[in-house]
Amino acid sequence: MIEFPIPVRMVGAGSHIEEDELTYMAMPQGMDTFRAPILPEPEEIAAHGAAKAALQAVERALAEVLVDGERREVTLADLSQADRDLVNSVLGEGEVSACVQARSDDADDPDAITVQIQESVYAGIWRVLHLRGDNVVRDTVEIGEIPRVLDDAARADERTAMERWSGPLPPNVQNAPLLLGEIEDQFTLWQAGQPAYVINLTLLPMSNEDIGFMDHHLGTGRVLILSRGYGNCRITNCCVPNTWRVVYYNSQDTVILNTVEIGALPDVARAAREDLEDSQQRFREVLAWLEDGNE
Repeated sequence: MIEFPIPVRMVGAGSHIEEDELTYMAMPQGMDTFRAPILPEPEEIAAHGAAKAALQAVERALAEVLVDGERREVTLADLSQADRDLVNSVLGEGEVSACVQARSDDADDPDAITVQIQESVYAGIWRVLHLRGDNVVRDTVEIGEIPRVLDDAARADERTAMERWSGPLPPNVQNAPLLLGEIEDQFTLWQAGQPAYVINLTLLPMSNEDIGFMDHHLGTGRVLILSRGYGNCRITNCCVPNTWRVVYYNSQDTVILNTVEIGALPDVARAAREDLEDSQQRFREVLAWLEDGNE
């Protein structure tokens, strides 16, 4: 018998044995969708006229925002704690939260102001608390795509120029200096109204030392935004103009997308016009239900 010169490999189901087990990165599991808050009974709202008036003011403000796009505020400063609790119950907690830390030079100042922000379940309706220590000094509901204080704090954090470096680079830092030059070109040229310029660090040959070097020279500002729409997203402002660090995580808190975004505050944290329109419809339905229960 003549030996066949080419080795024969069996094919078909069960004929191939994997020597190495393939592993795949877990992707986000599930997406947060609208979930109505636990509402008080209509007669409970009827007994709290100030809470009812505040909710009606929020509805009117939302309608005005949809007309001209300008943000509005409704103060809750004069409400009793019971009225404020009822307003919070109707608004619920949505998928975006944020904070603005006090300036570093005010960190030990007991009078330094921090800001805590929580989006309601109605996109574009935000609870905004200004705090001095544990004391609330300003309490509002803000209506719009994003609370104004986040934009204001990011602008206040901007330096006039990016921090420079001299001498030899630290070990394992190779690509960060070139990338910093690209980022500087983009934030210098970017104008309001232009689309964001996004640099996907996940696809670049960046070592951990490269990323640390880049972040050090961009600086980290006082704004922190967390979005839980699909997986998790963490946004921080840099200390150079119009520049943001945007990092996405899967449900196991593994980084799946790491970016630098040059532009306005990233869209993932903003309420789009369609979101505001949807919120108006849902919010009107809730207020109508509360009104009908009082008849």
